[in-house]
Amino acid sequence: EARGLAGEEVFVVGGGNSAGQAAAHLCRYARRVTLLVRGPSLADTMSQYLRDELAAAGNIEVRLNTEVVDGGGDGRLAHLVLRDMTTGEAETVPAGGLFVLIGARPRTDWLPAEISRDDWGYILTGPDAARLDESPEQVRGRHLFETSLPGVFAVGDVRHRSVKRVASAVGEGSVAIQQVHRYLAETAAARARAGGA
Repeated sequence: EARGLAGEEVFVVGGGNSAGQAAAHLCRYARRVTLLVRGPSLADTMSQYLRDELAAAGNIEVRLNTEVVDGGGDGRLAHLVLRDMTTGEAETVPAGGLFVLIGARPRTDWLPAEISRDDWGYILTGPDAARLDESPEQVRGRHLFETSLPGVFAVGDVRHRSVKRVASAVGEGSVAIQQVHRYLAETAAARARAGGA
């Protein structure tokens, strides 16, 4: 889509790394890219290196506390209506493109209740997955990618606190394979001890 927006006013909605990366890519083609962020800051939602990259680009504007409330055009997008969330004032701006990168749902509803999730549905792993009935030793003994259900592991974007990057998910997967082997060995050793006692 980026090449087709050469010379256009482009808007990206979102305050996370995906939105920042999209803005950084689009600014190579668009006349100007405006990142629209509902929150008051990018500090909690976007990596520092990406914030620095956006600040260094000459044609990226970041508008905080701003939301899209309307838009229109004849056959294609021509304008957006933006609302400043602090003042309530609305402004109509020309727009040739709009990209919405506001996050995703992890789609973990199908999992059993024994696998703990955060308020957004992301799977808790490692110490984050501690259950109330667990001792501190049990929590410390949990593998980094192990869920609250012993022997079940989670990696990638579905995991709470993941960095939402393909390379990270691949790396987590390779580490989780080692952890699965370790878990199986530990389980077999515990069974052997219990059987010999």
